[in-house]
Amino acid sequence: MKYLETQAFKLQTPETQPNLHSPKVLMLYGSLRTNSISKKAAIEAGNILTYMGADVKFFNPEGLPLFDNGDSAHHPKVKELRDLVNWSEAQVWTSPELHGNMSAVLKNQIDWIPLSMGAVRPTQGKVLAVMQVSGGSQSFNAVNNMRILGRWMRMLTIPNQSSIAKAYNEFNEDGSMKASGFRDRVVDVMEELMRFTFLTRDNKAFFVDRYSERKDQQQQQAALTTALADIIETEPASSPTKKASCC
Repeated sequence: MKYLETQAFKLQTPETQPNLHSPKVLMLYGSLRTNSISKKAAIEAGNILTYMGADVKFFNPEGLPLFDNGDSAHHPKVKELRDLVNWSEAQVWTSPELHGNMSAVLKNQIDWIPLSMGAVRPTQGKVLAVMQVSGGSQSFNAVNNMRILGRWMRMLTIPNQSSIAKAYNEFNEDGSMKASGFRDRVVDVMEELMRFTFLTRDNKAFFVDRYSERKDQQQQQAALTTALADIIETEPASSPTKKASCC
């Protein structure tokens, strides 16, 4: 393993001063309908998180332009979404299952979140919980695909998840969830999200510190040092100052 001799692997969690503020959780939901069930599920989850002590914010996807590879990056809704993502320490994604997958509305929001913004990686190391609502029997297609997205975004997706079957039967007229095993599972998921957030947020940089990235940085630094040395060595010596002739 000679190629690792120059590396120092710091594998134990460093001692840090814990943050005492409430966990910052961003809620994303995947529907524009006025009576959206996925929005109701997100609100229920947000209320649970608030009760547990979280600072919860929602992003309304209405008016967010279709992802166009950055041409609309200065749109106010895009800026709002990215600011909320940067603010958050954890996120909850809730989508209806449409054609066996998450909705286009939710996917559009994720597409507008870049993997990096300059030196900032907006989602890396943040905790994620995923939920879905279905019109028919219970399914896990949407949550499974959201997990793939979360991994791609370098997020820490918690093991638990929620899938609400025949969701149109699971909410009261005021939008709150009826007492059921589905509601119990939503509470379980939010509880787990809070625990993972408390466990990881103070050590986010530790969890995403990677050998390959450190190696690249070392190589870049070595190349820069060599280039600077070459510039110094090839710099022409300054010509001696000639005295002005007199008379």
